[in-house]
Amino acid sequence: MHTELDIYYDVINVEIIGPYTLRLTFTDNHQQIINFEPVLYGPVFEPLREPKLFNQVQLNRDTGTIEWPTGADFNPVVLHDWPVYKDKIAASHRQHQAVIV
Repeated sequence: MHTELDIYYDVINVEIIGPYTLRLTFTDNHQQIINFEPVLYGPVFEPLREPKLFNQVQLNRDTGTIEWPTGADFNPVVLHDWPVYKDKIAASHRQHQAVIV
């Protein structure tokens, strides 16, 4: 399922179900289980490789998405349609990390 970014969904529930893995529920009752490990690269997301920090994920009802104490977050539409975006995000984050190193 492909969603244009002008269609908006809020995350209404987040549950940690495994290492780097969250179950998200959206306003349309769609659920997405996401393993974030492949995208935890770059200055914003690399710190989340620390399990204690990753597990501090919280739902921000004001922005309709999940976020971490570091300020890292994801667009809720991207999270809703994760299979469409995950490979591009992982490649982009790895490429950015390679440039830094």
